[in-house]
Amino acid sequence: MIKKNIATNEFGFVFNPATGDSYSSNPIAAEIIQLMKDGHSLNEIKKTLLDKYEVDKMTIEKDVDEFMGALKENNLLNN
Repeated sequence: MIKKNIATNEFGFVFNPATGDSYSSNPIAAEIIQLMKDGHSLNEIKKTLLDKYEVDKMTIEKDVDEFMGALKENNLLNN
């Protein structure tokens, strides 16, 4: 999941102190990051979003997987 040293806030700001890189995310992305930091699995995160928002399962699967790819691409996830 997300690296423990990654700093975030409730407004979607993400900071990687190892590289000095910072990113802005939308509120749902910030929610996903917080759920990861709280130790939720990817399946738990998808279920939480599916229960909370009016969106179909395929959309949640696609969007969360794409977001995870972006986090990985930006070296924000553990190997």
